[in-house]
Amino acid sequence: MVWQQPFNYESPSKAIVYQPISHASKPWRLCIAYPHLKDAYWLNVNYGMVEEARRLGIEIQIVDAGGYPNIKRQIEQIEACADQGNDALIIGPVSYDGLTATVEPIAEKIPVLATVNDIASQGISAKSGVSWSQMGYMLGQHLANKHPRGSKKTKIAWLPGPEGSGWVYFNDAGFKSAIADSAIEIVVTKWGDTGKEIQRTLVQEVIEEQPDITYIVGNALMAEAAISIIREKKLNDRIKILSTYLTPGVFRGIRRNRIIASVTDSPVLQGRLSIDQAVRILENKPYQKHVGPSVVLLDQRNVNSVSLEQEFAPPSFHATFRVQSN
Repeated sequence: MVWQQPFNYESPSKAIVYQPISHASKPWRLCIAYPHLKDAYWLNVNYGMVEEARRLGIEIQIVDAGGYPNIKRQIEQIEACADQGNDALIIGPVSYDGLTATVEPIAEKIPVLATVNDIASQGISAKSGVSWSQMGYMLGQHLANKHPRGSKKTKIAWLPGPEGSGWVYFNDAGFKSAIADSAIEIVVTKWGDTGKEIQRTLVQEVIEEQPDITYIVGNALMAEAAISIIREKKLNDRIKILSTYLTPGVFRGIRRNRIIASVTDSPVLQGRLSIDQAVRILENKPYQKHVGPSVVLLDQRNVNSVSLEQEFAPPSFHATFRVQSN
């Protein structure tokens, strides 16, 4: 998908056929900053970038901030990237507007691109991403259709992720917009970094505080943790789970009917797109300033039709922090 006004997800979008370049003209050096590599989602992005870098014959170095609260660490990392002679910088930002003062002077020297998470546009040459508002809206609409206005009030717990992060902000707004005119009622909201233990603790708190909820909805690490907790407490018939994005654990949960739905934004493909965008910019070739995969809602009806190559790294893949040129 591309947007009529780049960096404006509210502008009209359309589907295109994206043709990647065949090979880089030289072994460009890219530095890539992730918010973390603590879950399968960013591992999938990592796989897409690593494979595309190898295919194109370029070098990449990857740094990891260790989590969304660590904005200071990510700032230090991207400043170091700029000082190390890299040709371009790709950021998976931990904050929507907290990096701008750092990005702008770097962008005067090398191209700066954003991947997956949204970021303020100052200094950004290109973005690979999807509308997290749309993702939240699609999931909320799925629930709203099950529980329309006038039907019995349905209580849910909402665990969107780390408060203050751009993707969570837009995802939260989209979800709440979709359920605004329905029988869905958010009775508790819990914010927290997308670490497995943090999300497990939040799920346990929710079930203790709000035992009469019908759904627990939120980030993928929450959904994965909720499967085992709900099973242990024998609540499978009372509490259902929905995830705002897809991981292998969420995918298995949908197939096994432990999670009723999730939205996917094809993280492997997003990683590949970011690398292709950066090389196109460096080689002065035409490029899409703002591009992302089509967003799809998955449930029992269509979960087996998803392209696993665009979603997940193979089980044998491990986090990779450096790729040397061919």
